[in-house]
Parts: sequence; structure tokens; C-alpha cells
Amino acid sequence: MCSEQLKAWDGEFGGDYHGRNHLADLKRRIRLWSEILGDIEPQSILEVGAGTGTNMIALTVIANSKLFAIEPNKDARRFLEADGSVTACDGTAQSMPLPDEAVELVFTSGVLIHIPPDELDAALDEIYRVSSRYIACIEYFAAEPEMKKYRGRDNLLFKRDFGGYWMDRYPDLKVVNHGFAWKRVTGLDNLTWWLFSKG
Repeated sequence: MCSEQLKAWDGEFGGDYHGRNHLADLKRRIRLWSEILGDIEPQSILEVGAGTGTNMIALTVIANSKLFAIEPNKDARRFLEADGSVTACDGTAQSMPLPDEAVELVFTSGVLIHIPPDELDAALDEIYRVSSRYIACIEYFAAEPEMKKYRGRDNLLFKRDFGGYWMDRYPDLKVVNHGFAWKRVTGLDNLTWWLFSKG
């Protein structure tokens, strides 16, 4: 990740973000993950950019999986590992200290939107490399790529059709499930999601 974005997420800006969002929507996340996973039961799950772990906590409720996290913010990593249910590593989507096919399901949730377009391919390649079977993506959607101001700042939020981008980059991916978490009904922030299987 380039220095501008990494400095933002690793510093006070990132700390404030994690403080605002921790446990704010846990019940909603449990419902979302029940829908995403459906009948699959991955042995291991990795969240890339896990923050303070709302998704991880939701997954402990519904999945009997080993949980791993990649997170560049040191305070968030400490929080993630506090109860011993998650193994957290320092890293970014573009550089993960894990071997090939290390985890069965690898996912992002509101992370690809914060990666600059010129670094997106590197992030997807790394996620694909680390996944042994499934990739999930929960992000804001736009039919065409666009940059949006995020809390008054430029170059921190980029929307696009991430599902289509995944499939164009990796034609072997198969859609297992997909959906939309409409804020008016779910309370979640209009999130579009995809679950893919490799090969």
C-alpha cells in the first residue's frame, strides 16, 4: 500500500475508524455471514484488513473455523488477539506473510474500496495466492470506477464492480453466492457481496 494510505490507516485516522465501528453492527454481521456462507464450512478463514474484528466475532458465532487476520494497525491487532480466538499478523492486502494456499477462505470487507486503483491488482493477486478454495468480497458497488471523498479526504475511497473485476482477473473463479445488504432493511451500509470458489 502506498505511503499516503498506509500512514492514514496505521495512525490516528485508522484508530478513530476502528473505534467508531467496533461491535456497532455485530448482530447484522452474524446474519450477513450466515447468508454468505450458506452451507459451506471452511476449516480456516482469513480476513484481510480486519480492523477490530466485528466480522471475526460474528464468525466465531456461526463457524467452527480457525480464524486469521491481516491488519496494519497495531492497536487493532492487539484488540483482535485479546481473547485468543484470532491469530493476527501485520500486513496489507498487497503483502501478506503467509504461504500459498494457506487459508481455505480469504475475504475483504470494506477494504478493497480503500486500495488505490493502481495497487488493486497486486492486492487481488495476493488474496488469490493465499486462498486454497474460497474468496469473498464485501464492498461498496459502482457500475463504473469512481473515487469518493471519505471523511473530507481524497484518495481514500474507490468504488467499482469488484465482483466483475475479480472474475475478469481470474476467469477460473466460480460464483458460489452473491447478494446486496440494503441499508434500509439490513442496517448495513448498502454492501454488495460475492463468494467465489477457485478452479
